[in-house]
Amino acid sequence: MDLFSETSVQTRIQELRAEIEKHNFLYYVKAEPQIADSEFDRLLAELQKIENQYPEFVTDDSPTHRVGGAIQKSFPVFKHKKPLLSLGNTYSEGELNDFHDRIVKGIGHQDIHYIVEHKVDGVALSLHYENGILKYGVTRGDGKQGDDITLNVKTIKNIPLKLQGALKDANVEVRGEVYMNAADFEKLNQERLDAGETTFMNPRNSTAGTLKLQDSATVAKRPLRFMAYYLDSDTFQLPDSDFEGLKFLADAGFSVSEHNTLCNSVDQVFSFIHHWGERKHQLPYEIDGIVIKVDHIPLREELGFTAKNPRWAISYKYQAEQALTRIQSISYQVGRTGAVTPVANLEPVLLAGTVVKRASLYNADEMKRLDLHEGDSVIIEKGGEIIPKVVSVKSELRKPTASPFVFAKVCPECNSQLLRNEGEANFYCTNHTFCPPQIKGRIEHFASRKAMNIDGLGTELVDQLVSKLDVTNPADVYQLTKEKLLSLDRFGEKSVHNLLTGLEISKSIPFQRVLYALGIRHVGITVAEKLAHAFGSIQRLQEASIEQLAATPEVGEIIAVSVWNWFHKQDINNDIITKLQAAGLQFTQNEEDKPEVVSDKLAGKTFLFSGRFETLSRDELKNLVIAHGGTVVSAISKKLDYLVAGEDMGPAKLLKAEQLGLIIISEDEFLSLCQ
Repeated sequence: MDLFSETSVQTRIQELRAEIEKHNFLYYVKAEPQIADSEFDRLLAELQKIENQYPEFVTDDSPTHRVGGAIQKSFPVFKHKKPLLSLGNTYSEGELNDFHDRIVKGIGHQDIHYIVEHKVDGVALSLHYENGILKYGVTRGDGKQGDDITLNVKTIKNIPLKLQGALKDANVEVRGEVYMNAADFEKLNQERLDAGETTFMNPRNSTAGTLKLQDSATVAKRPLRFMAYYLDSDTFQLPDSDFEGLKFLADAGFSVSEHNTLCNSVDQVFSFIHHWGERKHQLPYEIDGIVIKVDHIPLREELGFTAKNPRWAISYKYQAEQALTRIQSISYQVGRTGAVTPVANLEPVLLAGTVVKRASLYNADEMKRLDLHEGDSVIIEKGGEIIPKVVSVKSELRKPTASPFVFAKVCPECNSQLLRNEGEANFYCTNHTFCPPQIKGRIEHFASRKAMNIDGLGTELVDQLVSKLDVTNPADVYQLTKEKLLSLDRFGEKSVHNLLTGLEISKSIPFQRVLYALGIRHVGITVAEKLAHAFGSIQRLQEASIEQLAATPEVGEIIAVSVWNWFHKQDINNDIITKLQAAGLQFTQNEEDKPEVVSDKLAGKTFLFSGRFETLSRDELKNLVIAHGGTVVSAISKKLDYLVAGEDMGPAKLLKAEQLGLIIISEDEFLSLCQ
């Protein structure tokens, strides 16, 4: 790129941005992908590399903002231009008729058209565009003002950063709902289980929690989506029909529900409600009702607002589907990290279209809250329409002689003591080394697609390896021979060949994925990548202090303690690493994974970044150091050449740097060193 003129650089940037956003739109809005994920990643990586080299050409609408990276200590408050009010709710068709009668009385005639739409169970969001470019993303808050979460909003893939169509240069406000599809939510929970983290209870709560995160890079990893339902502008001439306004939103690049319908009578509204009441489980997202709004905008202005709600709109809420059944017993599941989860075994009952036999009780605190007794009659529902859960107990139906359930004291699989760490909800089995479900879970995780991707090493085979061949950890798998494998049930020559070939191929898997495959609690794919990049080898990780680990981006103290404990409190883990190294696995970062070196301007100099930065993300700044021959360190010491201080840098770190007499520079001063 250095050989290109500024004009050709800008041309290539525009080409890449247009191509990336086209494929973003096709994938996330149209659900019609045209290229493989790897090709999309290649385009994005090329754009990121050019923008790192030419930061003066970075603009607010660049798709590189979708990967996140900036960290905020708190969210600024944003005052809504027009109140973002909640809707009045009703569960009664009679009250919905009353709503219609009030509309007729308010305007003096029956000629009313309603727009009806799914009430997506998500989080309300207001987007503000200036000259067609996304400027602010704001939460509902108290309706008068909300949090400015723009950095997080930009990571949501189907929110256009630049508008298209008639709105391409307009100043507009767009409102809608942020949500997760059911399938995406289940996948997210599985990934959290694989990383040894607690799962989310339902899509709405996880969506709300994600939007409040201070680290936009983490938000970018969550499968958030946005559905637009409202368009407003003080300067752009919009149609008088809300339904017609939705067409502007679709043309501008937004996801708009294909099920939105214009109804010419209240009877048609009821038909829509009944239709989706029977079919809501067929939708990819959750709905908890139907929104009914007067379509004609001038009529809305005539009807006005109450103190809390618009008079021209109402939400018809579906009753949560529940069922009454009896609890037969409580069993306990042990995960690969040793977390023990109680599960209620129920008399089978039909709920929301499926037969439910089991329901999660989450943890000991939830069991205590419910005060469950043997044989209790319980009300269950599907939390967020997905996860069966026990809502309440019909204690009046309880037998006087029924005994209360008490959370297990020992592991149901290996009879070892259970331990509950301070500040945590879960109990853990303390027999990390020899508890069968933990052994099997760790090996399955190690072999999974996002880890070592070992073909043929599935659940059934792992069960046999553990029970018949005394395999106790992933390193043992690499000691398997053809003769041993052929002794297993239903495991022939072809299966043996495929497994041994898969094991051999896995030896070329890069360090960051090997680190993720080890199954260290709280170390997901992103954290593994950050640790591999920061330390470069397993040896440096083993030698790192908790402070050095915590200084790594996206790590923090909780993960740092978990990583340190994994290396220092269980000797067998270091033995496993030694055996895996002997087997030929990758425990150092490949040179091609590191940023390309373009000069020696910073050669021999060490840098530490602390705080929040305005121009580039912390990872981008670190890549610049490496690209110009310098070294990035994780902790303050006398050998540090430059401490690059961003906003909100911790006072303790600043004081220590001053006491050591270190050179402290700003982000702008650092960037000038690279020029």
